[in-house]
Amino acid sequence: MDLAAIGATPRGGVCRIALTEADRKGRDLVVQWCREAGLDVRVDEIGNVFARRAGSDPDARAVATGSHIDTQPSGGKFDGNFGVLAGLEVMRTLDDLGIVTRAPLEVAFWTNEEGTRFTPVMMGSGVFAGEFDAAFARAQTDVDGVSVGDALAAIGYRGAQPAGAVPGGMFAAYFEAHIEQGPVLEAAGLPIGVVSGALGQQWYDVTVTGMDAHAGPTPLALRHDAMLAAARMVEAVNRIARDEAPHGRGTVGYLQVTPNSRNVIPGRVDFSVDFRNLSQAGLDRMHAAMQAAFEGIAVAAGVEVEIRQVVKFEPCVFAPECVDSVRRAATALGLPHMDVVSGAGHDAVYVARRAPTGMIFVPCKDGISHNELEDALPEHVEAGANVLLQAMLAHAR
Repeated sequence: MDLAAIGATPRGGVCRIALTEADRKGRDLVVQWCREAGLDVRVDEIGNVFARRAGSDPDARAVATGSHIDTQPSGGKFDGNFGVLAGLEVMRTLDDLGIVTRAPLEVAFWTNEEGTRFTPVMMGSGVFAGEFDAAFARAQTDVDGVSVGDALAAIGYRGAQPAGAVPGGMFAAYFEAHIEQGPVLEAAGLPIGVVSGALGQQWYDVTVTGMDAHAGPTPLALRHDAMLAAARMVEAVNRIARDEAPHGRGTVGYLQVTPNSRNVIPGRVDFSVDFRNLSQAGLDRMHAAMQAAFEGIAVAAGVEVEIRQVVKFEPCVFAPECVDSVRRAATALGLPHMDVVSGAGHDAVYVARRAPTGMIFVPCKDGISHNELEDALPEHVEAGANVLLQAMLAHAR
């Protein structure tokens, strides 16, 4: 709740967009808490922050946890933030009990997970995993032309450490605790989800170009209406996803109309497409279906369409040993649980490319996330943190 006060919105949510002044204040507070817990804090070249608790074996690779603290413009208190603070609570609990682990422990928070201000989404963990290089990520700009590199420097979080460099070698294991962001666990009445993997995602930016014209004198048959074509494309996105049930997802969440005047036929529309599926073959089918549908709509409407893929990562299967650790921890604690697949992207998906990884889900109220109404019960948050503690201890000894 203290972290949620930074960027708090009138409806009880949080607006703490990546690399803004609010993000700086949030980062400063979490770093302060980490240092007060005696953790050694370091920052890498893309602004990822790592806080380490030493182990008894200086040669052992660290067992890590973490998530993100940036939010959506109308975000909630728990998305990402729960995972970071649960990791800090693990460190504090071990200190309270005087427990020394063999392996070092780390809690991380990753830069620009949400992808609201800058793309690509999950930027910090993507650079850490080698999906794209730091120079490319720092060169990305927001709608005002501000680059990631300049924004990092402005808030004081452009570190010197190379991205992906971990003292003592890559993590021996990584765990991420998170609210489910969906309704499955709540509907089942279960406090813990053992996450076996995550849907693959492909994001696109689409531009439809027609011709501006006066809304009165221009007959319907002679128009090149970019908005009409875009509307049909939005409908096609939904249809394509339904054809891939039950795991297909298709969303148009951003749309910008030019010139955006009530008595001018739109000459240009820019919009986003978000496709998700449990298999790469399914994503490939969705991609091909979109291209065919959009091209056909463009021809029929007398407009042009350009499709640019901006994000792609294949479906993720988490490490069996980490998934089993989460399941065993829930069982040992007497917490009812079920296996689930994540429909959302998480930093864990990129970290899984470099280290054995697992995730822990807890329910969120009504399955709502990316919303100011996002909420979670204290007993569920506690349960998730306890599962995280036990799973990490199983690997850190």
